Amino acid sequence: MITRIDDVAAAQVLAAVPGGVHVPEARLLIWRPAAQGQFTLGVVTAGTADGPVASETAAIASCIGMRVLDIRDVGVAGIDRVLKRVDDLRACHAVVVVAGMEGALASVVGGLVACPVVAVPTSTGYGAALEGVTALLAMLTSCAAGVTVVNIDSGFAAAMAAYRLTQALWPSTQ
Repeated sequence: MITRIDDVAAAQVLAAVPGGVHVPEARLLIWRPAAQGQFTLGVVTAGTADGPVASETAAIASCIGMRVLDIRDVGVAGIDRVLKRVDDLRACHAVVVVAGMEGALASVVGGLVACPVVAVPTSTGYGAALEGVTALLAMLTSCAAGVTVVNIDSGFAAAMAAYRLTQALWPSTQ
């Protein structure tokens, strides 16, 4: 797996090492993905601008054997959108929330589900979003207990944290 690769470099690597798959939106190259396991990861975005980080998260999770439930554009500005997906979220073994602006979606999801929640602040947003710092600080101070927060724009870290959490919580089902 190669992360954060642009299209030109991906083409060069694939020419030298054939057999890989390039996932452009996720900026990822993959060889020999793991077989699909039994853990489902929900990948939730607040808005469409969070898509590239969510795509990275979903592609990494899929590559390491997790099933992915992709739920896009359910930010708190239209809270009814996330509330319509509560049953889907509660069926997941872990959820990654990808959100910029003020990062409030992580707290909302953290309050709705009992499974591990990993929050990824994104550098999207305007005004006082401060390239993701506002969302990062909001996620770190979430009143939904136990929300794990990773680096700004780090879909890779989020997928790996969710994977490790599921493996630690349900080791006998590996």
